[in-house]
Amino acid sequence: MIEIIPAILPKNLAELEESLERLRSVSRTVQIDVVDGEFAPNKTWPYTDRSDFETILSEEEGLPFWEDFNFEIDLMVANATEDALDWVKAGAARIIVHVESADDRGALEALQEFRSKNGGPGIEVAIAISLGTSLEKLESLVHLVSEIQVMGIERIGFQGESFDERALARISELKGLYPTHIIGVDGGVTLLNISAIIEAGATRVAVGSAIFSSDDPEAAYREFKQLVS
Repeated sequence: MIEIIPAILPKNLAELEESLERLRSVSRTVQIDVVDGEFAPNKTWPYTDRSDFETILSEEEGLPFWEDFNFEIDLMVANATEDALDWVKAGAARIIVHVESADDRGALEALQEFRSKNGGPGIEVAIAISLGTSLEKLESLVHLVSEIQVMGIERIGFQGESFDERALARISELKGLYPTHIIGVDGGVTLLNISAIIEAGATRVAVGSAIFSSDDPEAAYREFKQLVS
């Protein structure tokens, strides 16, 4: 089964709410891209306004439409451990840690410890890898995750970037190296290249601007789903 996951890169909480509102009746899982301005030059919510997020962490409020969605959090941050655990507290169902983060292992081990202490799988854990990073960096970490996410673009942290064809070979290679892992891809996915991405071996695909730049994100999402069904 191929999963299509809408990916939101929100500047603020209001933009996140608006994007989620447009997909409430369509997709159960959404990805929130979190960029701290250090790991990548862009900066997104909650780094643009921490006060909103602190309110969520204090449990005064929940994430918008938390009853309607499973939230996948893509942590494009320099130091991932504290952020990962904050997002678990905020209600994330899946956390993606980038292998290029300074404390990638620490974040993954902290998430595994949380899973152990809380009596079951609970949070899904994935690791992302950029196109310029050697696959050897994954070797000591893959046992801590169930998914490897290939970044399909050179410049991460932004939407609307063009897909980099190098990602196809990387997807195929990872599928061969780690056949029991989910292989995902994020960045640059369009209706024109998604078939090649799936043929290379990806079964979980995050789609950002191709959905949210559309006049009708719901219709765009359904078109992706129909294409891969």
